[in-house]
Amino acid sequence: MAGFLFLAVVLDVFSRRVVGWAMATHMRAELVIDALNMALFRRKPKNVIHHCDQGSQYTSIAFTKRCEQFGVTMSMGSVGDCYDNAMCESFNAILECELLVFHRFKNPREAALVVFDFIESFYNPRRRHTAIGYISPMEFERRHMETAA
Repeated sequence: MAGFLFLAVVLDVFSRRVVGWAMATHMRAELVIDALNMALFRRKPKNVIHHCDQGSQYTSIAFTKRCEQFGVTMSMGSVGDCYDNAMCESFNAILECELLVFHRFKNPREAALVVFDFIESFYNPRRRHTAIGYISPMEFERRHMETAA
């Protein structure tokens, strides 16, 4: 593959579901804003907290304004805390071990399509997680909605 591709994800801590994601050839604020926008569009959340590391894209004025615009409370961990963003790091490790080690991509578009398929056709609807009772994020949410009704 020519170049490098970055992936930003927004995970729902409750269900482990990837609710927003974006890919780009850069690591600027627009990348994380695009992932946040997808999550906001899909979930239309109220009283939500967005936790992240202290990367420049998350501390940017543009990202901060987007969070403020939608009433998203920002949360950031301490500098250099390797456990701070463990859930996202766990997702990244799963993506690498279960997908990326098996593929070499010809271009960013091909990579984006394969990652899309992994997230939307496997990770969210079928991949089981120990933390939520060995079921998929979508199944966990479905069961929660049934019991909450």
